[in-house]
Order: sequence, then structure tokens, then C-alpha cells
Amino acid sequence: MIRYAAQSDLATLREHERHISGDELARGIAAQRVLVMLEQDALAGWLRFSLFWDEIPFLNMLYLLEGHRGQGRGTQLLRRWEEEMSRLGHRRVLTSTLSSEGAQFFYRKNGYLDCGSLLLPGEPLEIILLKELA
Repeated sequence: MIRYAAQSDLATLREHERHISGDELARGIAAQRVLVMLEQDALAGWLRFSLFWDEIPFLNMLYLLEGHRGQGRGTQLLRRWEEEMSRLGHRRVLTSTLSSEGAQFFYRKNGYLDCGSLLLPGEPLEIILLKELA
């Protein structure tokens, strides 16, 4: 089951989410910018997003817990998010990944196209990816 995260999910998500503060995660949940995937009522993964330029949905994090990877669940979560963004009237979505990460291949396989990059001092190249929604 995939649904928007609720405040009751916050404690469980905080145990696993290492990229943002608990306060920021709570704000994302309140703004309905976190989707969770549950299997047998237990967290299997989540997707967190924001708005680039306050306008274009930007996928910040798609994460599946160990034991839930490599079985198509990431694609299911991604598709659900894309469908939801389309339903809300968005025509395109963005995400990014480091050039040193394998996630770039996952996004390309799912219809995302390279559209730019960002190079910060001492960091690998950040690849920006775009998908036009139907």
C-alpha cells in the first residue's frame, strides 16, 4: 500500500531518514510531501519531494529498506508519485543523483532524461533529470 505519510509515521521515518532533520521531516509530512510504502503494515520505503522554483515537483529521496529492494517496489513508488503529480496538474517532474551513484540508471530506465548538472567543490557531479508527464 502506498499513501501519504501521516504524523503517526514520523517516529518510524525518523529512525531511517538520515538526510534531513526530524523537524523538516515533520513539516514535509504536514505538507503532504512524503509518500510511504507499507507492506503488512510495516514501512517498506518512502519518497520525499519538494518544489523546485516553488513550481516543479522535485523528488528529493526515494528509499527502500533492505529486503524490499530489487523487486520493483521503487518503480511502484515512483509511478504512484508521478501519477499524483499529474493529477495535481503538474506537467513535469525533476530529480537528481550523483554521477557516482547507480540511481541515475534507475531514473533513465523509468523515462527520466538528463537536463543539467551541478558541480560543487569536492563533490561528484550532480546529474539533474527531468520527466515530462503524460
